[in-house]
Amino acid sequence: MTTQHLISQIKKKQSFLCIGLDVDLNKIPQHLLKEEDPIFAFNKAIIDATHHLCVAYKPNTAFYEAYGLKGWKSLEKTIQYLNQNYPEIFTIADAKRGDIGNTSSMYAKAFFEDLGFDSVTVAPYMGKDSVEPFLEFKEKHTILLALTSNAGAFDFQTKIIEGKELYKYVLETSQTWKNSENLMYVVGATKAEYLADIRKIIPNSFLLVPGVGAQGGNLQEVCKYGMNATVGLLINSSRGIIYASNDEGFAENAAEKAQELQLEMAVILSEKF
Repeated sequence: MTTQHLISQIKKKQSFLCIGLDVDLNKIPQHLLKEEDPIFAFNKAIIDATHHLCVAYKPNTAFYEAYGLKGWKSLEKTIQYLNQNYPEIFTIADAKRGDIGNTSSMYAKAFFEDLGFDSVTVAPYMGKDSVEPFLEFKEKHTILLALTSNAGAFDFQTKIIEGKELYKYVLETSQTWKNSENLMYVVGATKAEYLADIRKIIPNSFLLVPGVGAQGGNLQEVCKYGMNATVGLLINSSRGIIYASNDEGFAENAAEKAQELQLEMAVILSEKF
């Protein structure tokens, strides 16, 4: 999917919402456990109820890998269902991969070619040759971890080295890599105060912003400092939407929560564009 297509979907739906499909069998409605594939049944219901309110879905692969081969099959069925029924939706494999070049090439093929995701999250710690294999794929996007929303982000990402925070080196250096136009970046909503400086370094890149909702991030603050001329934001909410309830009306309840965010986004977009 091209960036322009993503932008057009944001304008059409008046939404820049990404819904995280982080499925925990201990949290889904108990009646779904009777299904042949409870994980896929849950995802399908959430997708069918919310697809018109969001522009992206982000399965975190750990929630599928934890269930072994069955979990991986559920992930495969989920992405196939999205690509076949809602091809306009931007898909993100939240896998946080990143390894030496030949290994990264295989990771990239797994997510881009075999599974058919539009993008994958990648850790930058091993540097250029661990990321560029992902960037080789046309109309695919690599979402680099820049400044994350967890408390441990302060252990390394904000450490000052020769007068500059480490995450700023990540942003600046990654822009020099081959096919860097295919880069997006993860910036946590709980770090909204950093967004002004981030936009000085990468004014045109899309940012995937987790942390709105259950983690306490503020949508208005994120948009104030992080939105650019083409919106440039994908705001992710996972638990706050998909686990809005655990009864038989769970999908409708999820849609209500998603719509709350979508309507707030529509107001922000009407004020800025």
